[in-house]
Amino acid sequence: MRKILCLIACFALLVMAGSAGAQVKNPDTYVLASYGSLRTLDPSVAYDVTSSMKLWNIYETLVFFDGSYTDKYKAMLATEVPSLENGGISKDGLTYAFTIRKGVKFHEGGEMTTEDVVYSFKRNMITDPDGGPMWMLLESLTGESSTRGDDGKITPGIFDKIDKCVEAKGDQVIFHLPKPYPPFLGIMTYTSGVVTSKKWAVSKGDWDGDMKNAEKFNNPKPGHEPLIKIANGTGAYKLKSWEENGDFIMERFDDYWGGKPKIKTAIVKYVKEWSTRKLMLQNGDADRVIVDNQYVPEVKEMKGLKLHEVEELSMTAAFFCQKINPTGNPNIGSGKLDGEGIPPDFFSDINVRKAFLHAFDRKTYSKDVFNDLVILPTSPDIKGLAFHKEVPVYEFDLKKSAEFMKQAWGGQAWEKGFKMIITHNTGNEMREAAAQMLAENIMSLNPKFKVEVRNVEWKDYLVQYRGFMYPLFLIGWGADFADPHNFIQTFMHSKGTYGKYMAYKNDEVDKLCDLGIATVDPKEREKIYSKLQDLWYTEAIAVPLYQQIHINAYRDWVKGFVPNAMLDDDHEDLKAIWKE
Repeated sequence: MRKILCLIACFALLVMAGSAGAQVKNPDTYVLASYGSLRTLDPSVAYDVTSSMKLWNIYETLVFFDGSYTDKYKAMLATEVPSLENGGISKDGLTYAFTIRKGVKFHEGGEMTTEDVVYSFKRNMITDPDGGPMWMLLESLTGESSTRGDDGKITPGIFDKIDKCVEAKGDQVIFHLPKPYPPFLGIMTYTSGVVTSKKWAVSKGDWDGDMKNAEKFNNPKPGHEPLIKIANGTGAYKLKSWEENGDFIMERFDDYWGGKPKIKTAIVKYVKEWSTRKLMLQNGDADRVIVDNQYVPEVKEMKGLKLHEVEELSMTAAFFCQKINPTGNPNIGSGKLDGEGIPPDFFSDINVRKAFLHAFDRKTYSKDVFNDLVILPTSPDIKGLAFHKEVPVYEFDLKKSAEFMKQAWGGQAWEKGFKMIITHNTGNEMREAAAQMLAENIMSLNPKFKVEVRNVEWKDYLVQYRGFMYPLFLIGWGADFADPHNFIQTFMHSKGTYGKYMAYKNDEVDKLCDLGIATVDPKEREKIYSKLQDLWYTEAIAVPLYQQIHINAYRDWVKGFVPNAMLDDDHEDLKAIWKE
């Protein structure tokens, strides 16, 4: 892994010093206005930036990123970061030992023990919901990417592997890996590795700690996870209240082991309209708001702000689902290639995919939506990751788009036409613009082509795309750890988080993905990931849209922000923030 200091343009840009002397509003309260709606607070299920921001403030991991570094860590619930030098990592790379901090208290009472740490990791891996984050821990600690096979049945022996991979010895928690896994410490920073109280979780109906009962708690149905709306962590802030599609309020935890934070109350407001967020920022009713890039010029004209520009390790794409679920699905019309719908396997024809790829105008999109403050990716091995290279793209060309569509489905797509929808999450205007561009350009090819763009609330969007309900869905990926495996596996492997829900499967791609993370030699890994980037293009897997350079827009009375390329613009380390 390479060091990525946010030279990634993470130096603050001071904007118009007109109101430096403005009076600080509500100095004990911090308000962030965002358009992300929250679905769950269960750390074994949550796998999106809206959830992560809350979880990282309520709960804590054993280690976390050190400042702006993406490959250097600081101790949190552990007393030090394991290394070869201090003996925390064995010479063969198969054992990681964390000495657990004493005197750490949970929000709901009681002190954290090594038993709580072991329980939290086992509990999260046992839960392992479809589309969740647990593949990282499972892959590194058990050699399996899921607790279930392709048929949905429990993998024989998986719970025994989970039971043996982590144990408590004295004041240490020890992890046993089946083979070296270079990004393991990076994985330990993710919210899937936070610690909760075993006693509390069991009292709320969660797993009782007995491996014989593990299967009962595996893969809960969406909305039925025991910890969906409650939380009990060790973080600097505790959950006060959560109103669906409304305010999420956290308050300072006065018994926090790391010292008393300066902000007493933190409020995350759900505000999907930019005009409202902008007014809140101007009036000082919000200390920070989420700013999509098309609105950056407006923000730069405002007085009394401080802007931070951060180049993210993230990528957004438009994904083709090659095996859509037809059951009760309003998104594919008739479900047939008859001019009134599309068949469930419409995008399995590469000609259809190439037609859509040639219908996306990258240059216009960059200028009109992002004011060119964006990186246009060519593959999931994005800028800032090891082994990144520029590969060819399907340039905007409606003549070529029409040619491919005329070949699709033996000419039937062109002759009969089709009707379908493209989806994006509500409030994300960057994705909406891309969806509208694709829809309008495809419809311009043939009057028989009908494409509707639809927005869906985030909490529902997550469930629906994982149910294979959307023909073409737009979604982004922020790095879990700074390694190309985290992106290539996610976007291309048949069991990857997005590869799976595209129903995309290529045996060569799967083998190369597996080989990439199993290979230690950097030169050999480079060859593997170079080939995978080429296959991304030749297979026409999805439409790469953007790697965001986000702007964190604060009132200039807010202090303490530390940029990190690994953290999305929804993230905020509340304990580091103060107002003056």
